[in-house]
Amino acid sequence: MNFRKLAAAALTLAAATYSAAAQEYPARPITLIVPFAAGGPTDVISRIIGDHMSKTLGQQLVIENAVGAGGTTGSTRAKRANPDGYTIIMGHLGTHAASVALYPNLAYNPSTDFEPIGLVAGTPIVILARKDFPAKDLKEFAAYVKANEAKINMAHAGVGSVSFTTCLLLNSIMGVKPTSVPFNGTGPAMNALVGSQVDYMCDQIVNVVSQITGGAIKGYAIATPERNAALKDVPTTTEAGMKEFQASAWNALFAPKDTPKPIVDKITAALDKALDDELTRKRLLELGSDIPNGPRRGQAALATLVSSEIAKWSPVIKAAGVSAN
Repeated sequence: MNFRKLAAAALTLAAATYSAAAQEYPARPITLIVPFAAGGPTDVISRIIGDHMSKTLGQQLVIENAVGAGGTTGSTRAKRANPDGYTIIMGHLGTHAASVALYPNLAYNPSTDFEPIGLVAGTPIVILARKDFPAKDLKEFAAYVKANEAKINMAHAGVGSVSFTTCLLLNSIMGVKPTSVPFNGTGPAMNALVGSQVDYMCDQIVNVVSQITGGAIKGYAIATPERNAALKDVPTTTEAGMKEFQASAWNALFAPKDTPKPIVDKITAALDKALDDELTRKRLLELGSDIPNGPRRGQAALATLVSSEIAKWSPVIKAAGVSAN
């Protein structure tokens, strides 16, 4: 009986301490791990959203770029961080979905090793080709690639990158396996496409608006249900005749597993406030980002998204027989 009383007292004390810590949070700056290089889409979105969240939380969100292994290096570090709310991560399609099939020895489980905070923004995928590619629309593009598969090549930013993973899906839909040309990042891959050194690639809208509108490359279709205001003249894949190809390199915030719920709730509330801010929305929309509406926001919606994206991408990656290890 005495043991039970002592145990109950200990639990009461722990709950009180837990509650007090959550009420005081945050008492110092918060590290936001971005598992990709500075200047890339995930980094830019993190800085935009972090600016507003810092004001709401009253402490600076300090961006820390932890690059390596398709974003899994930074994600592993976040998983191992103290679950106190002072280290969070901006994950995305690659780190929290495609990684499961790409990395057989992945050091974390995206579904169970993190507390979901909320979806930040989607960055739709665009099907691209060199400016002198013969096809005038997506149907002709698919037909041309099939007919010339042996001499066609596809650029990407390395195994595990969004450009690689999403083009695997595109190729599986077209039923082709062209020569794959890896580059050290999307920047070099895009330079090769602009220079007509490679034939086609898939990339996030954030990276390609100016090149398409300037005529440096062709944009055949955007892999979303609706057209994007940043590229009004580019049809959706559904309009262009390939409705199966739907892809977005979504970005979302996660905390290490066992981060106290009241703290996660505070971060989620700050994210929601940022996504409702007119200037923040304007900055994201100018990049071509897709800002989540009410039903797609929050912790439960993000947990569902992670599960569904793992289920979507794992078969595609496994069927292609590729591995990043």
